[in-house]
Amino acid sequence: MIDPSEMETTAMGACLQPLGEFVSGIGMDRPLASYSRMEVLTLIDVVVTAYQGQMTAEHELMAARDRAFLQERLSLQKGRV
Repeated sequence: MIDPSEMETTAMGACLQPLGEFVSGIGMDRPLASYSRMEVLTLIDVVVTAYQGQMTAEHELMAARDRAFLQERLSLQKGRV
């Protein structure tokens, strides 16, 4: 990822705990090259799911802020009429 945004950097950080839990569950002492195909696919799934979950949560929070702002603006305009 080239020049990640603050939101993307936060989402990457959100992957650390699930990634660490998965890796510790299969053995921290194992090199990545020794992972089975299924373990690698699961590792990818864990990271992508955590990343997407954080990005979705951030986008929903932004949308909620936008809705609140627009509703406030609308109520102010109605008050002037």
